[in-house]
Amino acid sequence: MPAREEPVESVAADERWMGVALTEAAAAGHAGEVPVGCVVVRDGITLATGRNRRQALADPTAHAEILALRAAAAAAGTWHLDGATLYVTLEPCPMCAGALMLARVRRLVFGAADPKAGAAGSLMDIVRDPRLNHRLEVTAGVRAAECGEVLRVFFRERRTPKPGMA
Repeated sequence: MPAREEPVESVAADERWMGVALTEAAAAGHAGEVPVGCVVVRDGITLATGRNRRQALADPTAHAEILALRAAAAAAGTWHLDGATLYVTLEPCPMCAGALMLARVRRLVFGAADPKAGAAGSLMDIVRDPRLNHRLEVTAGVRAAECGEVLRVFFRERRTPKPGMA
């Protein structure tokens, strides 16, 4: 069983857990996936980690959050992830935001905002919509510069022509 960690609500803990998500993002990037990573934590214990695997699995739903939620539910033995916090390097899209709500995650912590597809405050705010039966606590911008830089470097490298290639 994993060791207990500091309380999830502390700034230091948020930064530390975002470091775990950044490690997952780096692994995704090295595998040629868009570098997004996450970790699901409850009571200071890691339930699951996830990283984007859309290319590897040929699955448009294989976002880091979806894969981590599936693994966390399996580890917890229930799809109800009450009391859990999900840390992710990029603001969730509408699909992932909806999944967080359906899983009854208590808290979302994300790094970089996503003005084009973010559903936790940027483009829309699914996770705090008062018309829905569950709302999440949201902490945005944890290690945002690092999270954003991982994505910028990944896409810059894909746009830069390699020597000898036309």
